[in-house]
Amino acid sequence: MKKRRNWAPYLLILPSVIYLAIFFAWPMARAMTLAVWDADAVLRLKAEASAESAGAGTLPRGTQVEILGQQGNIVAPEELTQRNLRTERWFRIEAERADGQPVSGWAQETRVRVREESESGEPLAGTIRRKLGSDADPLTDVFSEASVASAVAGRLEANTRVEIREQAMLELWYLVRGEADGTPAEGWAQSRYIQVYADDTTGRIDRGNAGELTNRYIQAMVNDRFFWPALWTTFLLMVLIIPVQFVLAMIMALIIQQQLRGNSFFLYVFAIALGVSDLAVGIVWYAIFTQYGYLNSILQGLGFIGAPIAYLTADTRYWIIIAIWLAEVWRATSIVMVVVVSGLQAIPNEVLEAADLFGAGLWKRIRFVILPMLKPSLQVALILRTILALQVFAVVIALSGGDIVTVLANEAYRQYYDLRNVNVAAAYAGLILLLSMVSAVIYLRLVRSNEEAQA
Repeated sequence: MKKRRNWAPYLLILPSVIYLAIFFAWPMARAMTLAVWDADAVLRLKAEASAESAGAGTLPRGTQVEILGQQGNIVAPEELTQRNLRTERWFRIEAERADGQPVSGWAQETRVRVREESESGEPLAGTIRRKLGSDADPLTDVFSEASVASAVAGRLEANTRVEIREQAMLELWYLVRGEADGTPAEGWAQSRYIQVYADDTTGRIDRGNAGELTNRYIQAMVNDRFFWPALWTTFLLMVLIIPVQFVLAMIMALIIQQQLRGNSFFLYVFAIALGVSDLAVGIVWYAIFTQYGYLNSILQGLGFIGAPIAYLTADTRYWIIIAIWLAEVWRATSIVMVVVVSGLQAIPNEVLEAADLFGAGLWKRIRFVILPMLKPSLQVALILRTILALQVFAVVIALSGGDIVTVLANEAYRQYYDLRNVNVAAAYAGLILLLSMVSAVIYLRLVRSNEEAQA
């Protein structure tokens, strides 16, 4: 008899998979794409002034071009907010020529002087403008469509009265010619992609309508003057914070594990920092280290210093590092402690009693019994704490303003919020993600239980 597949586990895990796909995988993929994809790097030219026309070549953004001609095409109202968009308005008119023949068609707004408007401001009637210049054609062309490329439906003299039946907004298309990597290209492009110079005969590709892979944003991140200081400070804080936190967390966890009198009190005190936000911690420690803060007040009161010391300045950068280090150790040690406590509670009492029976002191019990059996919990704590150390942000902002001392997370924020450069910000975020993943793999390989090492 064929065994029936049990679908219950798959159905139970399906909501989690959907959640991870929507709120983790998709945003992460989008962010990583921003770091390596230039969405408007290339402009695709058209053989004719139409979006449906065949391609006529490509030019990269920034290419200098000659403008050989122009033509207007109707543009959707929602596209009128596009950057660099150049438009012209056309009127559909009806009139009679001097010989009594009716003329109906489209004329440019520049050729019609509006004389009558509705209450809402809509043009209703007008007259044909007179052309200036002794050699100018006195007649104005009326086209069958709102385009100078369409057939001429008639011609009207100056001052001819016209009825305005309809109006249309057109975007200008330019016939441009340029050269990229020694290869010439010529074709039509919408005005939204072209920056036209004052002479109206030359310009440049302002942005493209197609993307390509690039390392430009990663190079911009690496060449940023704050990148190497931020990277160095982030690694320095990791080296300073993580070992101290693990030693303190181990001590705190062992105190709680001993079931001493008032054990619950110790647990509550140790866990206080869990309920305080990163920014609040930064503000508290700023109040301690500022020139007129608690530390200076205490030292002056005890007579150790005669005047307040300015700790958090550009000249005392090392004190800012110390303040951030102390704030982060105080804030996040309790997180590591909770993980270690849970691991200690999983160690059978019989194992510890056997070690004590064979004469193992506290240090030997920790080294040869507790730490080896705590490796799964230490893996989790190391990965969690390293990720949090790479994401240190609010404490740095509160204590240094993000200028004197900076970290990778602060630079990602600065690029996104201050400089409005989402691509470089994504590159910083991608670097933080990469460092987190690499560190997680290293911990999983180095801190393995005996069962994992033998597998």
